[in-house]
Amino acid sequence: MKKLITSLLLSAAVLVAVPAALFAPSAVMASEGGVRLDRAPIEPTDVVSLQSGARTFANYCLNCHSASLMRWNRLTELGLNESQIMDNLIFDGSKVGDLMNVSMTKKDARKWFGAAPPDLSVIARARGADWLYSYLRGFYRDPARPTGWNNYVFENVGMPNPLWQLQGERVRVEHAVMKGGEAKEGHGGAAGTVKYEMVKPGSLTPVQYDETVRDLVNFLVYMGEPAATTRKQIGIFVLLFLLALWPLVYLLKREFWKDVH
Repeated sequence: MKKLITSLLLSAAVLVAVPAALFAPSAVMASEGGVRLDRAPIEPTDVVSLQSGARTFANYCLNCHSASLMRWNRLTELGLNESQIMDNLIFDGSKVGDLMNVSMTKKDARKWFGAAPPDLSVIARARGADWLYSYLRGFYRDPARPTGWNNYVFENVGMPNPLWQLQGERVRVEHAVMKGGEAKEGHGGAAGTVKYEMVKPGSLTPVQYDETVRDLVNFLVYMGEPAATTRKQIGIFVLLFLLALWPLVYLLKREFWKDVH
């Protein structure tokens, strides 16, 4: 009996330690840059959100970034048929069974941009949903940058804002804190406050833009592991099965060892 209790305690410790180890890198990543990330309000089971995210991804991301580990026909899991995928998402003549690649070669990308845009197949697993959500909402105009854009989550980023027509154009405004609590516009450094003001509205309202980014991040998370929802459902079923099986195993153990004890 003592051995059984000890083994159960060890199993519980492993179940607690493994998730903590998995989530620890994400917490470190969020704090490394000193930027407070916004929580991404995604829902992996929201099919409408995933379909919207797939549309945004195909229209605004696949021009430069590939998703070479994902096939178009996998989107049938989101409630889309092959005709809808061909008519609304594929614009380069690819077939439904093809991978989500771009026609631009890495050699041309390095020549034009200085570096090849990263593949986005598992970007959500590498960066995390909160980082992507904050990053896509963190662009602002910066004349000092070659592209004219910067990002408060990824300072001196080389990529311009791909969604600027939807979000609009913001600028960084710093207010220096003066004596008496007054604020004066200028470069206040660490003692000042930083705000981002909209100077040219986009085609979407701020709320609509946040919803668009949420859907895009939701799709990027799905693309990183399309079978995640199914895997979690199977995991819950297995745990419930083991929980129901445990009393029977314990009674069987008692029956086998009754003459010994």
